[in-house]
Amino acid sequence: LVLTARDAVPDRIRGLDVGADDYVIKPVDLHELAARLRALVRRAHGEAQECLSAQDVVLDPAARSVRQAGESVALSTREFDLLHALMLNPDHVLSREQLEQRLYSWGQEVDSNAIEVHIHNLRRKLGTTLIQTVRGVGYILLRDAPKP
Repeated sequence: LVLTARDAVPDRIRGLDVGADDYVIKPVDLHELAARLRALVRRAHGEAQECLSAQDVVLDPAARSVRQAGESVALSTREFDLLHALMLNPDHVLSREQLEQRLYSWGQEVDSNAIEVHIHNLRRKLGTTLIQTVRGVGYILLRDAPKP
């Protein structure tokens, strides 16, 4: 795993070409770094990616599938990637900027409300209790449903 401040595409390509399994640009969220290290260990041992669950939602990264209460839920690629990023960090607030970094390539043009649109679509498909807005900060995926 390469952890560096060098964010130019040629640097990333060179790092991966010389044998790095992953290339992470600083600053990085420690939870994300820990998840990437766990993924490297799993790959090194030939283990499949573990399913992630929160409330009644189960996300299978290997199959790129989502089930809610046992029923399959169709998500777009971006919706799946956004949900995956949130489920890797349950009960932790992620800013819009952090989510954009996880979903989009460096230098890729992103509409200012793209994350909000994807969050809206996820709430429409999965209900409103799973992903909450933390006003002025970002979004949080609640592992357990809020108490009524």
